[in-house]
Amino acid sequence: MKAIVLAGGNGSRLYPLTQVSSKQLQAVFDKPMIYYPITVLLAAGIQEICLISTPQDLPRFRQLLGNGARWGVSFDYREQPHPGGIAQAFLIAEDFIGKDRVVLMLGDNIFSGSDDFPRALSQLQEGAAIFAYHVSDPERYGVVEFDQNGLALTLEEKPARPRSGFAVPGIYIYDNQVVEIARALRPSPRGELEITDVNLEYLRRNQLRVHRLSRGFAWLDAGTSTALQEASAYVEAIERRQGIKIGCPEEAALVRGFIGIEQFEALLQNMPDCEYRTYLKNVAAESRRLGGVK
Repeated sequence: MKAIVLAGGNGSRLYPLTQVSSKQLQAVFDKPMIYYPITVLLAAGIQEICLISTPQDLPRFRQLLGNGARWGVSFDYREQPHPGGIAQAFLIAEDFIGKDRVVLMLGDNIFSGSDDFPRALSQLQEGAAIFAYHVSDPERYGVVEFDQNGLALTLEEKPARPRSGFAVPGIYIYDNQVVEIARALRPSPRGELEITDVNLEYLRRNQLRVHRLSRGFAWLDAGTSTALQEASAYVEAIERRQGIKIGCPEEAALVRGFIGIEQFEALLQNMPDCEYRTYLKNVAAESRRLGGVK
């Protein structure tokens, strides 16, 4: 299984912040936004990740993430020169995907809590899997309608009159058919290849599974200034209350066994004295106490 993180777009809803930095490099409490989706992927056991962004922002992502070796993973970088829709990611990364299954995550989506995603990932062998999350403003998202048996009936992209309150978050799991499906898409009226059209094709083929996210799961879309502030407040509250961090790729890599405790501790030597380093030192101490795995 491979993964794509789409971190493109011009971030117009976050203006003027995005005049100086990509949306996905903005801070969500104490970490860059991009750390959160990457951590979810690492925690799910994915080690090959393709990050897609604009030509002007890619160098900043390379500077932040490097080749991924320090976390025991590999990063591949691709350009999306102009916004062409979420589904365009499969065409940009076609040779990266190869013959594998693939996860697509949006770089401005933050997920926390429960094991819904890793479970869905392990279960999918063919077809596609998406998720449904109840929101108060479904008209902002792709919306899924269910029948009385809980099966998906329809999918609509940002409908003026939503048929349900269930939005589709920015995380999608596909088998290798997705490349062929994306290649056959026609641009929508706004000139983009829509991810909803990909999902509709899987639905037409009777190969789409929709998982309702449990109530213990939190999904935050940090695409606006208000949402960015709300996401930061949420992360701060959880971290202070529980004493554990959300969106910490170093910890996810250690827990998954991508790196050992010695490599983990070596990472700390290159970090300045800060709260983040202090937290990781505590993680290392706990890992040592438990015999190498936290």
